[in-house]
Amino acid sequence: MISVLIGLISGYAGGRTDMTTQRLVDGWMCFPDLIILIVAVSVLGPGTWQVIIILGLLFGISGSRIVRGAVLTAKENVYVHAAKSMGASTTWILWRHILPNVMPPIIVLYTTRLAAVILAESGLSFLGLGIPPPAPSWGGMLSLDGRSYMFVAPWLAIMPGLALAIAVFGINMFGDALRDLLDPRMRGGTGRYIAKVSKKPAAPQK
Repeated sequence: MISVLIGLISGYAGGRTDMTTQRLVDGWMCFPDLIILIVAVSVLGPGTWQVIIILGLLFGISGSRIVRGAVLTAKENVYVHAAKSMGASTTWILWRHILPNVMPPIIVLYTTRLAAVILAESGLSFLGLGIPPPAPSWGGMLSLDGRSYMFVAPWLAIMPGLALAIAVFGINMFGDALRDLLDPRMRGGTGRYIAKVSKKPAAPQK
């Protein structure tokens, strides 16, 4: 939601609004993600809602550049200019014409960033800065029982690590499949998940 909101406003408004917003986004992206997470959690304290807000801001602001690029392309289409000439409001154009046409990259962005968010939360929980117990967390399981009883009961570390790896790998593959299916440049037999059109052999020349 943060990526969509910032990307829509910045890409459609253009001019000084776009320039100011993108310079703030560039400044935000200059800081390492792990440093921002540790500092923010240390200030706000560990907790479920604190982690959700921090991770949402961290990945939402940086992901807005992808949405902005899609909006810059979509707003130059003929139907957007036709809606402007008919007197449609900015809210109506964004909701009815821009947003539906930038949904494919937004869906792909969501699936790819979801795996990164899971890894970031697991890292925070492993360091003791994430979701506090007794709330379940794979990173917390690896940090507490998994590390303490690694040689006595190795499955306490193997199972959370295996579940984390399977979840992240599955989400990444799902996002890759969505990208191939939704990207128009992947159609016509060039996408991985699209059946290739068989080429007929050339007729022999006489």
